[in-house]
Amino acid sequence: MPSKEICFMTAVEMVDCIRSGDLSVRQIMSAHLDQVERINPQVNAIVTFLPDQAMKQATNADEAISQRKDIGDLHGLPVAHKDLILTQGIRTTLGSPIFRDFVPDQDGLIIERLKQAGAITIGKTNTPEFGAGSQTYNEVFGETLNPYDITKTCGGSSGGAAVALACGMQPIADGSDMGGSLRNPANFCNVVGFRPSPGRVPVWPSLASWFPISVQGPMARTVRDAALMLSAIAGPDSRSPISIPISGDIFKQPLDRDFTGIHIAWSSDLGGLPVDPRVTKTIEKQRSVFESIGCVIVDDQPDFADADEIFKIWRAWRFELAYAELLETHRDQIKDTVIWNIEEGQELTGSQIGQAEIKRTKLYHRIREFMEKIEFLILPVSQVPPFEVKQRYITEINGVEMGTYIDWMRSCYYISVTGLPAISVPCGFTSEGLPVGIQIVGRHQDDFGVLQLAYAFEQSTGFWKQKPAIVE
Repeated sequence: MPSKEICFMTAVEMVDCIRSGDLSVRQIMSAHLDQVERINPQVNAIVTFLPDQAMKQATNADEAISQRKDIGDLHGLPVAHKDLILTQGIRTTLGSPIFRDFVPDQDGLIIERLKQAGAITIGKTNTPEFGAGSQTYNEVFGETLNPYDITKTCGGSSGGAAVALACGMQPIADGSDMGGSLRNPANFCNVVGFRPSPGRVPVWPSLASWFPISVQGPMARTVRDAALMLSAIAGPDSRSPISIPISGDIFKQPLDRDFTGIHIAWSSDLGGLPVDPRVTKTIEKQRSVFESIGCVIVDDQPDFADADEIFKIWRAWRFELAYAELLETHRDQIKDTVIWNIEEGQELTGSQIGQAEIKRTKLYHRIREFMEKIEFLILPVSQVPPFEVKQRYITEINGVEMGTYIDWMRSCYYISVTGLPAISVPCGFTSEGLPVGIQIVGRHQDDFGVLQLAYAFEQSTGFWKQKPAIVE
């Protein structure tokens, strides 16, 4: 089988081929390593590359199969890890010059679970400094480019992961999401990014183990592949006090479902957010798809009052908690947007944080009541399509000025503060050929339902099959 064909198989197909003996792990690994060497110099997605280590582990993986040892659900799959997540013995820079040479002595929990399931590490994927801002560039490794147009950004902060997927350099990827970092780059790169419910994928180590707004989760080229990965990384762990006490095995179930009569809310702007007309046009073309699978569409959205304030307060608090000490010792090595976010956190009062929590509770109940009659909410992932890579963030949309470096991501971070599961699925392309995703949001902890609707949409459209010209 040609290497290019191997690299664009789905993860589910790769696993089946490994188990059946149609392909060895070494064949799959060799194809992906060759793809990294061929394509990565053009897009800068994988920033630490470990081909020798990966091939050695691939050999061991094949031996395990030949000896009929028990193997995990992701056995032999190549994966590069986001450079924010700790990897034992492998450089983890967080996209910061401060940590340019940092090598952790432990793995993050999500890495532990990927390894236990048999996935093989091939390196690390690029991310903005401390994951701040949905644009993947930093002073350590530079910019990661959108493979559909290398003059454009790939989004972020899991930007390197999304590009590596889109270019066939890995079949699955891990990422994290506070304000849209799993969903935005997936949306910009024509892949799938799933933000699970807080606690579905336990996070450890963590400075704030009860913090529900930042999560980790799967990315892939298809919804089934994302579900496969989620089955391996989800499930309770005592190191995370908010972990959901349900095994990840539920995500191994078939995703097929009859959506006849299911009510979904369709919102093009969440009640007044500025959205680039190219995004709106692309998404509106697919409205009929949901009707064709039986959904009853209602043009409506919950009341997201105070969502912006809630998110910015909790984000600032988290930045101050994590990086205030670094601001004192390494201010000259921290980008201005991160400095601003840390200082915003330093200025917060206890009363502000308390009021934000009260408002977040009220927001949760407003949305809970809304979604008692509506099972899913459909909306844009990002308010703009991919923009020039040299532009660090969006400053205005449709003539509306953005107040901060993250305001153009409100369509994502409004959902973050609700704690609801949400996914970005390929939805088409603008007239310039730029990818656009659609965001599907489900009820409280209904992660499986979100995957089911996303799968039905994906099966009806097939946009994920359109590869970037750079890989042809």
